[in-house]
Amino acid sequence: MKNKLKGIIFYSKKIKDNDLFIKILSSKDEINSGIVYGGNSSKKKFIYQNGYFIDYSVIKKNENAPPFFNAETTKPYLGNVIFNKYKLNALLSIISLINISIVEGQYIKGFYNGIENLIVNIINRKFWIFYYCEWLFYLLQLIGYQIDYKKNTDKKFYDIVNQEFLYESNFNTTKFPHILFLDNQKITWENINSIFFIFESVFTINHLDNMNYKMPVNFLNFKKIILNQLKS
Repeated sequence: MKNKLKGIIFYSKKIKDNDLFIKILSSKDEINSGIVYGGNSSKKKFIYQNGYFIDYSVIKKNENAPPFFNAETTKPYLGNVIFNKYKLNALLSIISLINISIVEGQYIKGFYNGIENLIVNIINRKFWIFYYCEWLFYLLQLIGYQIDYKKNTDKKFYDIVNQEFLYESNFNTTKFPHILFLDNQKITWENINSIFFIFESVFTINHLDNMNYKMPVNFLNFKKIILNQLKS
């Protein structure tokens, strides 16, 4: 396959007849977008699904023509994810966050590898939600808003407004779930809810508000599903 690359599909839209417009985050941490001719046909639609990993080539007939893709699915395969309500919604939330965290032409080193490693952990690990939470903070670090919890384990509180760890609480603080990152089996409603709250606060203030975006529905749906499960 000419110019073979590996990537994950994070956006797809039917354009005309059976053709698709898709966006791929490549293993080179770049966005490739273009057309899949017949991508929504019965023969091809099981390859070009959001969240699927593919080996693909980018083809241009001439300088004025839009690029189009030829692809085949590759590891990690998502059978373990697709038929599990919690894992599937986690995957949908991940690709929705990809879609609003990086734009075409932007390069964020380590973005792809972090996502592939996360999905491998979701597929294979028993306490996979821990790795999802860890990745949320890794995502903040990649786009420039690091929460350095590893160097602040002695400080129990996180100030949402000033975005810093503190020894004592105030009106702006929430208790940081250090115990979850010290023991990945400490998965409780309180710990996971704190992770979601801190991530959303920092991501919204520093990124979404600047871009005039809202928190993705798929992320909010996953949060609701997983917190309801932990509460039951």
